Amino acid sequence: MTAAVVEARALRRVYEVRRGWMRERALLQAVGDVSFTITPGCTLAVVGESGCGKSTLARMVTLIEKPTSGALSLGGIDAVNPPPDATAALRRSVQLVFQNPFGSLNPRKKIGAILEAPLTINTDQPPAERAERAQAMLARVGLRPEHAGRYPHMFSGGQRQRIAIARALMLSPSLLVADEPVSALDVSVQAQVLNLLADLQQELGLAYLFISHDLGVVRHIAHDVLVMYLGLVMEQGPKQRVFAQPLHPYTKALLGSTPGLAGVDRARRIVLKGELPSPLDPPAGCVFSTRCPHVAERCREERPALRPLDDRLVACHHAERLR
Repeated sequence: MTAAVVEARALRRVYEVRRGWMRERALLQAVGDVSFTITPGCTLAVVGESGCGKSTLARMVTLIEKPTSGALSLGGIDAVNPPPDATAALRRSVQLVFQNPFGSLNPRKKIGAILEAPLTINTDQPPAERAERAQAMLARVGLRPEHAGRYPHMFSGGQRQRIAIARALMLSPSLLVADEPVSALDVSVQAQVLNLLADLQQELGLAYLFISHDLGVVRHIAHDVLVMYLGLVMEQGPKQRVFAQPLHPYTKALLGSTPGLAGVDRARRIVLKGELPSPLDPPAGCVFSTRCPHVAERCREERPALRPLDDRLVACHHAERLR
């Protein structure tokens, strides 16, 4: 059995929010009880509306933020309370590709210096070796050697994202966390970057945690899908099962609202009404109950547990009836 690159168990992140002078602070649960495992060469896509907790989950996995509770391991090592001699290695093993390629690169640095920076900070390689590795990484992502001497503003959005991917790979990580990596790019360029990510995954055996709101993109790159709403998991399972027969009403609504997604029954699609509830005051029962067309009294009173059904996990009281 292949060892997991990352394993999360009941990850939870809660923030204290100020509500004004002389008022008690409120608790905001950004992520609640999220569990998953990613093995080498596999991609887990996390999808959902803005504010559902996708980026907070990414920050916990990349060790930028510490979870309020739960367990997280990278390569079998505890990443929440790591041994003192393992912290640096853990941070090198997971790297982040940001959403905006125009803001993630230092405009005052040449591309060669940007790519060499991770090696300068984390290794004792001599300058010649660092430059050689930067040149090799540029070629791996489809750019030319002379690009190392240029500045970020001299490149297109797609080329900048290729540079960002190259920088993330300089330390040979086992896990790449991509937070909306193609949402700022043109559609044709999106396909090129996604194909590059797929090729790199096959070549290097990388594991991806892919954050996205675009299910068309997710269908192209993911192996497994995790659907989040208001910090909680609504549905989780293999991409083929989720796309072929979604069980949760929220998943059905997301699939039905994605333009050009083949195989989706438009006549039966769910149109969501109303706004996302405030995370400071979530519904008492199912968090989706205020917008669900199949809501019943039990939904408003009892929060559904995430349970196995039809080769995936789903958090809905009526999932069997809605199949």
